[in-house]
Amino acid sequence: KNLLYKMSSYFSLFIFLYVVNISEKSFGEMFTSMMSVKQAVFAERQLVDYLRIYLEHEIQRLDDIKRFFSRVTSLHSGIYNEPSATIANPIVAFKLVKRLKSEWMNVVNSNEAEENINALREAQGLMRLQDVYHLRVEGLVRGHFQRITDGNAMDIYKPPVSDTLSGDDCFLVGKVAYDLEDYYHSVHWFEEAVRLFRGREWSPENEGTLEDALDHLAFSHFKTGNISYALSLSQELLLHDPMNSRVHFNVEKYEKLLEESPPVTNQSLDLKRPDSTYLRTRNVYEKLCQTKGSQPKHFENPRLFCDYFTNGNPGLLLQPIKRELISLQPYVVLFHSFVTRAEAKRIKEYAVPGLRRSVVASGVNQATAEYRISKSAWLKESAHGVVGKVDRRISMVTGLNVQPPYAEYLQVVNYGIGGHYEPHFDHATSDSSPLYRLKTGNRVATFMIYLSSVEAGGFTAFIYANFSVPVVENGALFWWNLHRNGQGNVDTLHAGCPVIVGDKWVANKWVHEFGQEFQRRCSLNPEE
Repeated sequence: KNLLYKMSSYFSLFIFLYVVNISEKSFGEMFTSMMSVKQAVFAERQLVDYLRIYLEHEIQRLDDIKRFFSRVTSLHSGIYNEPSATIANPIVAFKLVKRLKSEWMNVVNSNEAEENINALREAQGLMRLQDVYHLRVEGLVRGHFQRITDGNAMDIYKPPVSDTLSGDDCFLVGKVAYDLEDYYHSVHWFEEAVRLFRGREWSPENEGTLEDALDHLAFSHFKTGNISYALSLSQELLLHDPMNSRVHFNVEKYEKLLEESPPVTNQSLDLKRPDSTYLRTRNVYEKLCQTKGSQPKHFENPRLFCDYFTNGNPGLLLQPIKRELISLQPYVVLFHSFVTRAEAKRIKEYAVPGLRRSVVASGVNQATAEYRISKSAWLKESAHGVVGKVDRRISMVTGLNVQPPYAEYLQVVNYGIGGHYEPHFDHATSDSSPLYRLKTGNRVATFMIYLSSVEAGGFTAFIYANFSVPVVENGALFWWNLHRNGQGNVDTLHAGCPVIVGDKWVANKWVHEFGQEFQRRCSLNPEE
């Protein structure tokens, strides 16, 4: 692969060594013998032949670079004219990241690019969307977000900006799964890679080839128990690479396995999804993300209502907050239009320089985790006036003391490709949690502000309570994490569903127990 590019640099080195060798050994004495002159003619003729081959390779390489330049230029004069709409589509965003990390290196450098497969963790975002929303890989490849409903492929969302995936795009997604020994996903994506590679000419910016895809797909099928198909793919691979001894060995192994245990006719092999950290709640979580839970119905429960809320605070008398009571157990409230669009914009702008990969509690420390894909930053009131203004508004609607150390600084979060946060509690469930370092008790309440809208996905799902709340731009969710007796409320187990299309920003304010003694009094009743 990329042979022409390697040959260019190797040829330059060969010319240098060849000419130096002639100069040092024979050029000084060449005139003393006609045989030496004839040898020199022959040597230069060889150099001319090599130079012709080199020029042909360089012309082809430059043609490839021009073609790549034309393709990228057309993208920036087309779908990238509206960057915000473009990056909101995970397929378009994935292709951009892949191009920067892989294709630019491959097509511009003389040598093959460094291996970037391990860096393409963004591919896991596409696989996450595939799983949670039951999306068809065949649809994703064509830029469609579809799932099977009653035997038919139905669009769950039609993005205004769309793009398709190439065989190499699919190969890289499959390779990420393959390297994680996740053959459930690698089979789906390598099958699409093989289909798209067949009958198409290889491009120098690609990482994968048809032979690579066949090789990886065959082994993926072997690992999932489909030995017959693994054999068929390996035999097809030998047509392209007949001298591959490893594949010959695999063919013999597969044939022997089939002789020992012949496959049952018409037996279908169902691929099994890999286990996850939230396996026990996965089905409920995914249904809620697809909004298939028992969503709150105000007209069925008169105790759920909407109103204009002042909380008895003089600061809200002239401009009360629009309150929507979402749930009683757990107690969850949605405040509409809690921040203005200008305030949300400024908070995001202040957060951008400090964005770092989000972490989660891990024993007594904090660490990044695959079940939380986002970046976050912490904003102090003293540094940003708008943060202090929002803090005071939170205090007015909740009646809580939100000043440090009785509450944490405002955390601003931006989600990535397929960004999500799997089911979790906001409050500490272990005495060794780093949350207790503030020495102000556990997180008694969560106040989460939606700083942006999303086109699809991104719901906040309450797993045990069996309902989910969509992203409401500039709105805010509030809930109690602890009962009045200080015990954690298990019904607050919640998750941030993956964003299908959109740029999701939220701001979290976590309020601690200490400092709230007179705002939220204790109770021995475990139900309160």
